[in-house]
Amino acid sequence: MTANNEEVLIRIQQLGKSYERGGQHIPVLEGVDLDVHAGEFVALMGPSGSGKSTLLNLIAGIDKPTSGSIEIGGIDIARLSESELADWRAANVGFIFQFYNLMPVLTAFENVELPLLLTRLSRSQRKAHVEAALGMVRLTDRMDHYPNELSGGQQQRVAIARALVTDPTLIVADEPTGDLDRVTAGEVLDLLEELHSELGKTIVMVTHDPKAAMRAKRLVHLEKGVLVPDEVMDAAAHLTAH
Repeated sequence: MTANNEEVLIRIQQLGKSYERGGQHIPVLEGVDLDVHAGEFVALMGPSGSGKSTLLNLIAGIDKPTSGSIEIGGIDIARLSESELADWRAANVGFIFQFYNLMPVLTAFENVELPLLLTRLSRSQRKAHVEAALGMVRLTDRMDHYPNELSGGQQQRVAIARALVTDPTLIVADEPTGDLDRVTAGEVLDLLEELHSELGKTIVMVTHDPKAAMRAKRLVHLEKGVLVPDEVMDAAAHLTAH
């Protein structure tokens, strides 16, 4: 499944993931094949339990597959050791979560700086990166505020700045608007669209909200751990529109 002739950033082949619970074998993903091109904005949709968050975690290197391969930038991340995978994530992936995952005892500036503490950047270099990231999300005037002094939308924008601060190859977002009201969710989605269109960021977003999914340039649908072809989804979208 491909969307254009640009460079393939993510190549997933025959991906499977299962868990063992109480002696039972529980398959979550089966035989998933998917290409995502550099600079694409892809939405993953599907009912609860369809495996969309599991797929996102595998793409982000948070979890490892049971079978198959995930190549990102030509590297099969399923073959990396835990320490290699941690280094790869720090250098290549920016995370945006539904509930922000901000440290309450740290200011917005300090929360955004956290990923940079794993790098060799000097203090002044880190400061410049953090201020640039907060500028992108239009929160420079809030950098000294703590999370409990910020609205939900502002906290999510801090989380987006934290995801951006290392200039990652890939941004993964798990229900990034799920805890926000409609207006604030729209502002966050506007920002993600900007990151895609103006900075050329590759974004893979899990969402249950059709309005959020419409902001992506491509929709991938999972049903019971199996990918529904793009062509089917295009037809369904056409029928819905009419």
